[in-house]
Amino acid sequence: MSKEQYLTLNQASGPNSSSRTEPFVKVIACIATLGGLLFGYDTGVISGALLFMGPELHLTSFTMGLVTSSLLFGAAFGALLSGHFAATVGRKRIILVLAVIFAVGALGTALAPDVQWMVFFRLLLGVAVGGASASVPIYIAEIAPANRRGQLVTMQELMIVSGQLLAYISNAGFNAIWGGADTWRWMLAVATLPAVLLWFGMLFMPDTPRWYAMKGRLAEARKVLERTRAKDDVEWELTEIEETLQDDEVHGKPRLRELKKPWLFKLFLIGLGVAVIQQTSGVNTIMYYAPTMLTSVGMSDNAALVATIANGAISVLMTFVGIWMLGRIGRRPMVMIGQFGCTCCLLFIGCICYFMPEASNGQPDMLRAYLILLGMLMFLSFQQGALSPVTWLLLSEIFPTRMRGIFMGGAVFAMWIANFLISLSFPLLLASVGLAGAFFTFTLIGLCGAVFVVRCIPETRNRSLEQVEHYLHGWLSEGGASPKKGLAGRKAETH
Repeated sequence: MSKEQYLTLNQASGPNSSSRTEPFVKVIACIATLGGLLFGYDTGVISGALLFMGPELHLTSFTMGLVTSSLLFGAAFGALLSGHFAATVGRKRIILVLAVIFAVGALGTALAPDVQWMVFFRLLLGVAVGGASASVPIYIAEIAPANRRGQLVTMQELMIVSGQLLAYISNAGFNAIWGGADTWRWMLAVATLPAVLLWFGMLFMPDTPRWYAMKGRLAEARKVLERTRAKDDVEWELTEIEETLQDDEVHGKPRLRELKKPWLFKLFLIGLGVAVIQQTSGVNTIMYYAPTMLTSVGMSDNAALVATIANGAISVLMTFVGIWMLGRIGRRPMVMIGQFGCTCCLLFIGCICYFMPEASNGQPDMLRAYLILLGMLMFLSFQQGALSPVTWLLLSEIFPTRMRGIFMGGAVFAMWIANFLISLSFPLLLASVGLAGAFFTFTLIGLCGAVFVVRCIPETRNRSLEQVEHYLHGWLSEGGASPKKGLAGRKAETH
């Protein structure tokens, strides 16, 4: 394809198309992101359940951290495995299998008789959570039209925070209605319903056109494009997919040994960095331990559970803001806003804890408690309004098509391992250096993450996945545009 033909097509369709999103695409995104809803519910529900399962399961500071973080450890391996099998059996089939694991894990945790079984089923549930976190963004990114990919992939983040909000409301509701010793079991069992809906819904969804094309099933790829694209966009995108896959044929099946190529190794490291900085902000210590932290500074159990709903509500609200911003500014500015904003909020919480110590008479200082809550809400505004949505989007965009499943699995594996280590160590960190020391530690880590963001985050907005691949190959092979200019500063590539 000549440069002139490419530019003519690119003005009429593809990334710069003004075509509306086909209704079927929205249906696919809604069904697939039930995986995100389960991800959010299963990670958020533990924050309230910990307050009630402790006496029955005889939890200590260590086993409390183990129950919380075991899901995250399982999620790391779920992401790794799903990334590998997504290229072999397809994105759709992986999500179907994950739906079954979600249901079994939810029922298992609800019925767990002791801490050992609880940890086992939390590990199993983690496999599903990690698999969904790696598979669903890829599935949506590959099935969404380029001009709507940002908003549709970010639906995953919206569903994650909606699941967390649902978990917080469920926790407070069950406590208000029953409030008995077995309340936590009902909190955990609720996740079975969306798991069943995910499995049933995905039975009727197609796989992605890129996966069909990768398997040589071009007729099926065309059928999916015809159902999910405007008429003028079908030929343009199918041609681009075919040309990219033809270039990849000489390399054979994707293998990890391809990391020996300098540009792929650099790209994989950038992906790892993007994944890990989201967790090193400490977001999930707030999402998992907010009630524990708030009760430690004087709030009652019920007040802490109700206050945690505000965390979920602000997360959902700010995710809508993030979706709106992604349609107007680039990925790189979004990451910078999120990273610097989160780090400043962590410093604020640390200063409140340090300069406003507990009252000497042993009475709770409610002003201190509510200022800490305010700090959490400000933190979540930057995290969920900027950093988290663009993290999942970048991870679904930056990896080349043939390596996307493997690289995405590896990056999300690193994300969950970081999440696991932070969540496991947080109760111990809290016990050793206190709330102020814990948040000052996260502030220091956040500053290191800010250096990475400024130096390494590329811009991928307003390009198809194939164009992103060509740009990053050029940039990372030396002689490409700097990440500051990103794709917007380059001319359209010739094919």
